[in-house]
Amino acid sequence: MKHPIYVNLYTRTVCPLCEKAKDQLLKLAQQFPLVINEIDIYQNDRLLEKYHLMIPVVEIDGKEIDYGMIDVETIRRYLLERDDEFVEH
Repeated sequence: MKHPIYVNLYTRTVCPLCEKAKDQLLKLAQQFPLVINEIDIYQNDRLLEKYHLMIPVVEIDGKEIDYGMIDVETIRRYLLERDDEFVEH
């Protein structure tokens, strides 16, 4: 069994792009063992300052993989490359 891949999805309420990003991540979760953690940036001043113009933001392994108009293929490529790295070690 593959280890879970923890994904932070930085969002806010009333955010259609955030909902679309979540839907895309849920579809990817059918292929990868994703654990999606939605984080409302308005609950943390530091996150609000950092991401207020970027949301939604997808973060995996502490890296910002994509933001704004999320491209599911960008995330899929990252996950596939990530799998390759973990298999090689």
